[in-house]
Amino acid sequence: MKRKRMVGLYPEDALFMEKWFWHGEYRVSVNINDYLDIYCPFYEGPPSHGRMERYILFMVNHEGYTTCQHRMRGFKRWECNRPSGPDGPLRFSEKFQLFTPFSLGFEFRPGHEYYYISSPHPNHVGRACLKLKVYVRPPDGSGYDSPEPFLTDGGPRWRSGPFLLTASLLLGLLLWL
Repeated sequence: MKRKRMVGLYPEDALFMEKWFWHGEYRVSVNINDYLDIYCPFYEGPPSHGRMERYILFMVNHEGYTTCQHRMRGFKRWECNRPSGPDGPLRFSEKFQLFTPFSLGFEFRPGHEYYYISSPHPNHVGRACLKLKVYVRPPDGSGYDSPEPFLTDGGPRWRSGPFLLTASLLLGLLLWL
């Protein structure tokens, strides 16, 4: 069974969500194969065009998260650019999966945190940066070592085991010849 988590950015949720988002401490824990739904702000009534919220959402590394700078190893994930209309609010879903069949998809690793920030649409500069931290739980509480570096790693890690054994055998074979 797949679980869903929702993060709403509706205007009526602003007071409820303010304590999490405005202070940069909103954190969600997910499992592999969970979904996280992001709902963009939506207005049914006719508020003035300048008051409608529009955001660009980025996935960033830890430094980009703490400084709220999407230019630091971050990339645009979604854009909340339709705050009104007949189709209702925009919804984006993130599936936390180990492998993706899509060439531009993102793969997540258990035991790691992922960081999302919002930047106001260029027409709405000066609004606060919203932050979301997502932790992907290891399966059954076990430790998990990522097989490869990715966005939240500091760099490559060399692993012993089959790689070291294969390298030793090849070196021995070359020396024997």
